[in-house]
Amino acid sequence: MLPNIPFLKNKKREDQSKVFSPSRRDFLKFGSLATGGLFLGVSFQCSGPKGETVTFAPNVYISINSDNEVTLVAHRSEMGTGIRTSLPQIMADELGADWSKIKIVQAEGDEEKYGNQNTDGSFSVRMFYEPMRKAGATARHMLIAAAASEWSVDASECDTENGMVIHSGNGKKLSFGDLVGKLVDAPLPAPESVKLKDFSKLKLIGTDVPIYDLKDIVTGKSVFGADVNLPNMKIAVVMRTPVIGATLTSYNDEKALAVPGVEQVVKIEGSGFPPGLDKALEGVAVIATNTWSAIKGREALEVVWDLGENQNYNSDQQLAEMLESTKGSGKVRRERGDFDAAGKAASKTLESTYEAPFYAHATIEPPAAIADVKEDGSCEVWSPSQHPQWARGAVAAALGVDVANVKVNVTLLGGGFGRKSKPDFVVEAALLSKAAKAPVRVQWTREDDLHFDFFHSHSAQRIKATLDSSGNLTGWNHHTVFPAIGSTGSKEELHPSDGELGLGCTDFPFDVPNIRIESHESTGNTRVGWLRSVSNIHHAFAIHSMMDEIAEARGKDPIENAIELLGEDRDITFQSEMVDSNYENYGEKIEDFPWNTGRMKNVIRTVAEKSNWNSNKAAGKIMGFAAHKSFLTYVGCVVILEKDTAGKTVISDVFYAVDCGVAVNTDRIRSQFEGGSQFATSLATTSAITFDKGQVQQNNFDTYKIIRMPASPKNIHVHIIESQIKPTGVGEPPVPPFIPALANAMYQMNGQRIYKLPFTI
Repeated sequence: MLPNIPFLKNKKREDQSKVFSPSRRDFLKFGSLATGGLFLGVSFQCSGPKGETVTFAPNVYISINSDNEVTLVAHRSEMGTGIRTSLPQIMADELGADWSKIKIVQAEGDEEKYGNQNTDGSFSVRMFYEPMRKAGATARHMLIAAAASEWSVDASECDTENGMVIHSGNGKKLSFGDLVGKLVDAPLPAPESVKLKDFSKLKLIGTDVPIYDLKDIVTGKSVFGADVNLPNMKIAVVMRTPVIGATLTSYNDEKALAVPGVEQVVKIEGSGFPPGLDKALEGVAVIATNTWSAIKGREALEVVWDLGENQNYNSDQQLAEMLESTKGSGKVRRERGDFDAAGKAASKTLESTYEAPFYAHATIEPPAAIADVKEDGSCEVWSPSQHPQWARGAVAAALGVDVANVKVNVTLLGGGFGRKSKPDFVVEAALLSKAAKAPVRVQWTREDDLHFDFFHSHSAQRIKATLDSSGNLTGWNHHTVFPAIGSTGSKEELHPSDGELGLGCTDFPFDVPNIRIESHESTGNTRVGWLRSVSNIHHAFAIHSMMDEIAEARGKDPIENAIELLGEDRDITFQSEMVDSNYENYGEKIEDFPWNTGRMKNVIRTVAEKSNWNSNKAAGKIMGFAAHKSFLTYVGCVVILEKDTAGKTVISDVFYAVDCGVAVNTDRIRSQFEGGSQFATSLATTSAITFDKGQVQQNNFDTYKIIRMPASPKNIHVHIIESQIKPTGVGEPPVPPFIPALANAMYQMNGQRIYKLPFTI
């Protein structure tokens, strides 16, 4: 079972298939959704004996019973994005259900039943917007047909609203529950007969629908991973390899077993080096009756390690080497025109290098998973997993059982950001449950979380831009180097994949006649993974910081400069300029989701208007700007800085303009941008992971710092562009433009350009 990160896979380098494998983006085996395959070709209708509740279930996502209860299945993981609300919201709107009476249940991890469940890559809505509408529309079609038959009227005269089928002529009404009995034996309609509602008739899509779990979350009733308790459950903590790739030489568990409550000490066989994305690290687990005993038992272990090939790894040293490498020629990944000629003819050349550190996900809820391996070898898991199907497959492989014998229940996630799509902690729980012959919860501490994360790569970039005598931007040369995510699975992965470069680098949209983009080799010496917005983080920082320099060199306002350099309104395709590479476009066909300069210019103009850019700039406000497209969503960002009464710099206002196509749940979109700006503030100003002698130097939030409330942006204004274009993603796009906008504002404040993250404000 492999992760669904299709836009990271390098299609020209098939050895990466062991690390990244795109899942079936056409919705499993269903083929074209227009064929009706969405519903698996199976009717799940059922009925009970006379007098009992009857249930109508035209597909795996919707069921309606004769008590007029409508249950919708949420098959994606809820980690604060609101996806457990938004996808059912789409279905309910097409169905015409009464949202106030909807019941939502969380699906277990089952790809054959529910389709792709990987809640990563900001593609939940864009992947399932149409399927969810078709699911709701099919149920509506059948309910209307049943009511029309009851009234002996034409179905075209009927519609659904608030859980009722209503006849437009005489106003007759029947509740959904009243019609269930008539649908028990009804066949599924032909797909071509099912019509979606006209967009103007949708009442939930495009509105502020509160998150379904809101009350339970704020009152502490919601169940997160560590909240699950099973009878006779044990607690385990693991002493993992201090250096990635180290192996266990020996251990003495005598003192650990003497700790009251400790019942067992178990060795976990590691995956070696490179470690892979879904294997447990080598370690020794202490299994106890409670968490405190397990932790104290771990402290008492006496362990000897062979630290292996990464024991002398130092991240500062590697970063210096990466910076040095950008001074030479790299592997050309995209080329247009002749940059060398542009350089020779240039009247002015700008050249800057940019650095960014390793980042940890640092989710407020550290990883935890519960597994119960039964005597027959079957296993049931409870986990805050972003990718329950991958977890299911990884557990099956670790236990040596068929995937059908593993059940994964998904709890709420206390943050994810990509960390909890990797199933290593779930595998640990399964292996330890098997050893203990009892249910086991593996609990990671904050220190575990920071030391053994799948880190966002540190990076070095050099950008050279050329201007002619008229001030035109004639050339762009971008060198980028960072350990590839593929290095976590293969030592041969020394360059970033096409997908990683397509995250803000090779998809450089500006109308420059001469472009050359190059990557450089770097090794992976730890576990590298994807973190919220992935390599858009460092690419956007470098590119839009340089664009601000270019605007200054040209004597242009930054917003005027960006709009001018985007050129005419048009769709851009990058493939013809890729060199021995492919443009991945986040796993989507470029013709379905083209890079459109008009949409980008629209968000730039909108954020300029909403932030009162011109008038505030004239009044002396300290402002920074950047605009970036990521995960197929266009975002413009303006950051305003002020000095407080104590003379400290504060982020007084952040303005976003966002074009994400159809905005399904506007409340959740705003919340993602509000949270995204705070997440990005941490990346920009406080957070950094460093390695020395192969080991992470940060231990907790005292040394790996995330912003506290006083450092948070004070006012965050989110303006959503109204659209009926295909929806895109919103979980990750808030992050990339914020960091360069903040850096550019800092330059306006103190006259010093920022080239290294994190920086102090």
